[in-house]
Amino acid sequence: MRLLILGGTGEARALALACAGWHVVTSLAGRVRDPRLPAGQVRIGGFGGPEGLATWLAEQRIDAVVDATHPFASRISASARAATAQTGVPLLALHRPGWTAEPGDDWRRVPTVAQAAAALPGLGKRVMLTTGRQSLAVFAPLDLWFLIRTVDPPEPPLPARHLLLLDRGPYTVDGEAALMREQAIDVLVTKDSGGEMTAAKLVAARQLGLPVVMVDRPAPAAVVPAVSTVDEAVAWLRDNAVV
Repeated sequence: MRLLILGGTGEARALALACAGWHVVTSLAGRVRDPRLPAGQVRIGGFGGPEGLATWLAEQRIDAVVDATHPFASRISASARAATAQTGVPLLALHRPGWTAEPGDDWRRVPTVAQAAAALPGLGKRVMLTTGRQSLAVFAPLDLWFLIRTVDPPEPPLPARHLLLLDRGPYTVDGEAALMREQAIDVLVTKDSGGEMTAAKLVAARQLGLPVVMVDRPAPAAVVPAVSTVDEAVAWLRDNAVV
């Protein structure tokens, strides 16, 4: 098996480890300065769009592709669909389930980051913002205070009043609640990334009675088979990859 994993997530790293007996290449976009590297061969950087990816798949004689990117990485997912359709290479999506509101949660779901920004006036004045460093410009015009947490430093424009916190999960509920209290946070904005690594902020917001503006994931592509666990992905590869 010659497998390409489009990675950058914990699921991608776990899949690379589970497939250690095969020839595995994990591709990382290169947007994080110090990424956590998976087992096996690692490729960093883009392919040059769908055509470039299709050429690479053919040259490397790849038997299957697993899209285990972040649920909001829509561009590379679209490239993977186009490239595998062109080359006939089987494609599987491996995405962890999204978060589900629980009793006591006060969530406002919105379809885009821009609509999350539009929803903030009237909800609070001190915002904890964890939507990633590439989507901050839409919040810059707002006359609110922001605690911005990202892994790497973001580029301007940023909100005029903000505190930048460079950090990476996993986080604890006690730690998140303490941070929210210290900074007098009264509303949380996040994307529906799913998983346990960053879910503590949602529990902390529930405990503190804070509203959460939750950006929904892009709609999945119906043409691509999808699973939510590494074990399911391995089973699918054994059944569907042409070797």
